Amino acid sequence: MPPFSCPTALPNGLHPAKADTNVVTINVGGQIFQTTRQTLALAGPESILSAVAKSQLAHPGEHFVDRDPELFSVVLSLLRTGNLPSKAKAFDLQDVVSESQFYGVESLLVSSASNPSQFEAFNLEKSLALPLNGRDTPSAIAATPFGSLHVAHGSKITSFDWCLGRKKTILTQFTAVDSLLPISPAVAAAGATDFSGLQILDLENGSVRETLNWENVTRSGSTVQAIGSSGEYLFASFESGRRNSNSILVYDLQSLSPVAEIGHNEIFGADLDSAIPATKLKWIPSYNLLMASGSHGGPSGVSGNIRLWDIRTGSIVWEVKDKVDCFSDVAVSDNLSAMFKIGVNSGEVFYVDLRNLDDEKSWVCLGDRRKLLNGKKEGVGCKIESHGNQVFCTKKGDIELWSEVLISSRKKSDDGLGERVFRKNLIGRTKDMGGAKITNLAFGGNKMFVTRKDQQSIEVWQSSVRGF
Repeated sequence: MPPFSCPTALPNGLHPAKADTNVVTINVGGQIFQTTRQTLALAGPESILSAVAKSQLAHPGEHFVDRDPELFSVVLSLLRTGNLPSKAKAFDLQDVVSESQFYGVESLLVSSASNPSQFEAFNLEKSLALPLNGRDTPSAIAATPFGSLHVAHGSKITSFDWCLGRKKTILTQFTAVDSLLPISPAVAAAGATDFSGLQILDLENGSVRETLNWENVTRSGSTVQAIGSSGEYLFASFESGRRNSNSILVYDLQSLSPVAEIGHNEIFGADLDSAIPATKLKWIPSYNLLMASGSHGGPSGVSGNIRLWDIRTGSIVWEVKDKVDCFSDVAVSDNLSAMFKIGVNSGEVFYVDLRNLDDEKSWVCLGDRRKLLNGKKEGVGCKIESHGNQVFCTKKGDIELWSEVLISSRKKSDDGLGERVFRKNLIGRTKDMGGAKITNLAFGGNKMFVTRKDQQSIEVWQSSVRGF
């Protein structure tokens, strides 16, 4: 018998003319379910459940589906509410995924199981570790909005699907990948600081779809220092092989055709500021600006610059040159309208309000400024990233969580903006804290991904929520 069959007669002796054609009766593996045509239609036009809903009009009565009734009850609850029921935890995730694929509702399952609204920063727990093939440790990680993950380790890139149950590894031309950015579920941009060109990779078959290059006036090759994107554009920071020039190129994200070039520097003599290429690119949607930051270590210490670019005019809207306590890393939070850095000397978190970039006060320290005087480089290797309304900062093996505290009676400053207060917490259970130094952070769906020094796996942190 096929998995789905139309009825031949109505149950309980009902006449077709008297049947309620809006109510659909489905016999799944011997168990009777009743729902409405509207609910089944939510599965989408290509789903077998939509076919059942349509056949109800021509063939009222009981429809038979030869599948597991308990798993079908999870699928039906997903259709009715848009969320997985709590009883879904009793099933193996892969069984639910297979059933959702059979009924054609995997996209609804992805939306529910990887819903970003289920990301609760104060309730994160280390849930599992994803092993990698080979002996190489991760050099770069990139997550997608629906929770799938791409990991560069050595010359390989391993991709995990949204439920982290299936993975695929491809071999690249790079010795090691330093920059990695998903463009679509099966396509990623990758670059390295010791290999010429930005490669657009097909992650399904491991092929190079296209290589994007930048050449300076001497026609020398160029390496990739950073990659970023907006909904419309792809950004790439290049440095010439001779390290005597750098630039940021803007590409159309769909056609990958070059649109603009900004920040082109040809270095002559000891022009240190121009010699620093951008090593981090971050798009700020609310301001339509591109943040580009880069730093350089020398005999006199670490210095760097942070610039906000208007890509339409190719002009710098705001710039700061960092020398006293230069940044180890920089993050931008569109939700908080603020930019954050972690000082390479102090290891403290600083912020600047994007709503008042003309303010001469520059960085505001959120920690203990006295650490600036101790001469130690507490912030070397620390990472800082923003996600939602929080900022995550790594300190060796721990992660600090910074959140803004809203105070109704905030003191007004001269610019009319209230004084901002941020508070720090350590995330994770006691047993989750500590360990080897954290090297990468990434966020996707309702998950946080963490890599550590010399470890050949990726930690997955999640909130304890309904479903899986």
